[in-house]
Amino acid sequence: MHDLHQFDNIVKELQKKYVAIDQDTDDHLYGLLYSKPITYWDYIQTDALLNLQIQRTTLPDEMVFIAYHQINELLFKMILWEISQVAEKEDLDVVFFESKLMRISRYFDMLSTSFNIMREGMEVEQYMKFRYTLTPASGFQSAQYRLIEFASTELINLIDYRFRKDIDRDTPFLHAFEHLYWQAAGKDHKTGKKSTLLINFEKRYKDEFLRFMETYNTKNLWTRFKELPKNDQKNEELVKAMRHYDYTVNVSWVMAHYNAAKHYIDSGIGDGEATGGSDWKKYMHPKYQKRIFFPELWSAEEIENWGNNL
Repeated sequence: MHDLHQFDNIVKELQKKYVAIDQDTDDHLYGLLYSKPITYWDYIQTDALLNLQIQRTTLPDEMVFIAYHQINELLFKMILWEISQVAEKEDLDVVFFESKLMRISRYFDMLSTSFNIMREGMEVEQYMKFRYTLTPASGFQSAQYRLIEFASTELINLIDYRFRKDIDRDTPFLHAFEHLYWQAAGKDHKTGKKSTLLINFEKRYKDEFLRFMETYNTKNLWTRFKELPKNDQKNEELVKAMRHYDYTVNVSWVMAHYNAAKHYIDSGIGDGEATGGSDWKKYMHPKYQKRIFFPELWSAEEIENWGNNL
């Protein structure tokens, strides 16, 4: 009797579900007669996933490079998924905000510590050969990472520090875009012209970036934080989570990336140039651009010394 009653309740809930979307419950139940049981490999799409690693050379360690960067992009997707939940939450509260921030930070902690896979996982000689087949591509062109930045803070905090005094919330998004900190890195530091790296990147993503910038202008993590009641903005656990996320993304992860790149590019093999032609050291090292998502949560001394001790 208990099982029958439970079955009736399930059927009633299914009917409510399908009526709400103007569907016939019987049709969906009938379809179950012919559906196949799910398997792990079908659900995860294992075969498709494992066929996405296409090498351009015969050098074995290129597989490490490709798979590692694809893993990074999957983690970036998870990070954006968590940020969007904070952005869209109507009744945002401290507990929800802090829990999502810590999830995001754990993803970036994983990214930071995993760079040893890159640093210790490829022979320098192999990397310095296959990297030339990647020109003019670069990790600089990770669109998801740019979206994470746009979704984390107000645009002014992503503007090249040389131009911040001339840009405010009324500045057109296109003008702000042209003065983002990474624009300088996308220009050939010898000629000052936009490199092929940046031209290709903008051709593919610029329109998407501008739409995303406008969308998140009013619901990025920093803006949402400032919408909380004043007392909640002083919550120690939330502030700690905000600072942890900020430092993890803009110092820990960046420096792990920087040190991995330095290990290979400054190995003495090759010309010491990034594949995209950027001044990679000044672009990557946090002490130069002082990228900080939540500047009001740091003291003047902390900001002044941002990345200086690394």
